Amino acid sequence: MSQESKILIGIGIVSLVLVVGASLFLGGSSAPSSTGEKADPKILVRQNSHKTVSQATKVTIVEFGDYQCPACGSAHPIVKEVLSAYGNKINFVFRNFPLTSVHQNALIAAEAAEAAGAQGKFWEMHDMLYENQKEWSEVTDPNSLFADYAKKLGLDTQKFEEDIKNATYSNVIRIDQDDGNTVGINATPTFFINGEKQTGILSLDQFKGKIDPLLK
Repeated sequence: MSQESKILIGIGIVSLVLVVGASLFLGGSSAPSSTGEKADPKILVRQNSHKTVSQATKVTIVEFGDYQCPACGSAHPIVKEVLSAYGNKINFVFRNFPLTSVHQNALIAAEAAEAAGAQGKFWEMHDMLYENQKEWSEVTDPNSLFADYAKKLGLDTQKFEEDIKNATYSNVIRIDQDDGNTVGINATPTFFINGEKQTGILSLDQFKGKIDPLLK
């Protein structure tokens, strides 16, 4: 093998490593990867965590997500399909994991969701943030857009804006992040299905393949 060929192969390997590393750093993984790891349910779901149902279910799915993460945005409609298919048979829990080093608006978006949650509209704002991700994710100051969303949801916009300005729920978000770090989150979205870790975007069929056996 010539010296030139060796150099070209070396460059190719380095480029591949950089691409894979950048993908993980940006907090998105389109290919699902199951580690088989089990996490402590007491860490995955706190008493005040946002849940779709209040009663005990055979299946609990926990997502650690970032509202500005494109992969999370892509996973969102699939999660909605899962919830539509199973209803109250499963419990879905969302935990905040804003990747602030790469997503400038991720933290304030999480604060917007929590501020809406304080007025009983967490899931409505959660959905609105994901479904309008392209609108607000790259703007310098998304507050006016978030205020518009709050108005559409019938919230007390003055309280909503004050809560965001004062970072009223920063501790709630920090606890989510700390729990995520404890269970080894290094990319979003990361799901836990009855405690089993799954990184990346699952298709509806892949979700069903994991949920159906647990419901039997």
